[in-house]
Amino acid sequence: MKIGVYDPYLDDVGGGEKYMLTAAECLSESHDVTLFWDDISDLRLAKERFGISLEKVRLAQNIFSPKVGFLTKLLATKKYDVIIVLSDGSIPFSLSKKLFLHLQRPIKGAAQGLKNKFKISRVNKVFCNSYFTKSFIDKQAGVDSVVIYPPVRLRPKKVKKENIILHVGRFRVMDLTVGARDYKKQYVMVDAFKKISGKIPAWKFILAVSVKESEEGDFDNLREKAKGYPIEFLVNKTYDELWEQYSRAKIYWHASGFGEDLEKHPEFAEHFGISTVEAMGAGAVPVVINAGGQKEIVEDDISGLLWNSLEELEEKTLYLSKEDKILSKMSEEAVRRAKDFEGKRFCEEIERMVEGV
Repeated sequence: MKIGVYDPYLDDVGGGEKYMLTAAECLSESHDVTLFWDDISDLRLAKERFGISLEKVRLAQNIFSPKVGFLTKLLATKKYDVIIVLSDGSIPFSLSKKLFLHLQRPIKGAAQGLKNKFKISRVNKVFCNSYFTKSFIDKQAGVDSVVIYPPVRLRPKKVKKENIILHVGRFRVMDLTVGARDYKKQYVMVDAFKKISGKIPAWKFILAVSVKESEEGDFDNLREKAKGYPIEFLVNKTYDELWEQYSRAKIYWHASGFGEDLEKHPEFAEHFGISTVEAMGAGAVPVVINAGGQKEIVEDDISGLLWNSLEELEEKTLYLSKEDKILSKMSEEAVRRAKDFEGKRFCEEIERMVEGV
């Protein structure tokens, strides 16, 4: 089959981009796959960041760019058996034989209005990254979406565990931060660690973050806030370098959604949590917020700990830091649970969806 893949955020190098590029990589093993994008340097960056192989994927003009006329776009789509689009809330017109729409997060107003309802009626299948996302998408768009959990490659390294609490994530996500400027709650976590650092003097907190050049000024404010404490920042590290940190860390923190009205703004929660799974795969025990997709990953009190307040985050972290046997047991369970999300599962599910509809 001739398959086209489009992600409007390929220059952002986030979880959605990893999802779509891995889908392209998987499908290129047995199909002719084209990626609609104009800047090859963005793909080089994504390959370095995610360890994805795109040698068998073609690169073609971004026909979904606003610069491309409607008729030109429509005629181009007719050449494809399948087109897969990561939606930013919009639904494209397509003359391909099949059209699949991927949604990474709850999007307000998805498929609202007669025009969008008509367009979504022409979509063969809507698919999303978690049951958390599905619960909102189905209600908003009037569809029965399928859940395909994100692709996770586990690459733990054989290194000695250290007294490290780790967080991995982008610094800010400006398109999501209206009313939630500290989207990943990195300021919140820095404050939480500062409160307990005196009780665990042998431990340090490492934040491995990706930072855009335009946001370096804001990022300096976070650095300043952490001064004088055993807090380190690792900026724009490669995929292999991140796995080095996952493998050394004993505990993993995630706090997206904390303090937000997630009924009103579900988009502020973590929609799945790839970094949480990766950390678990390397044996780091997750101590993460009881919200969004995190609840689908972590089995509370088995493969990690869920928290609802900063007091719980601090108490549960202190507890694990002093209970070596429990920490070790949970580390083993975390590795076991992470394996549920790896392997050929993602490729097989994407292939089955594309060929089965």
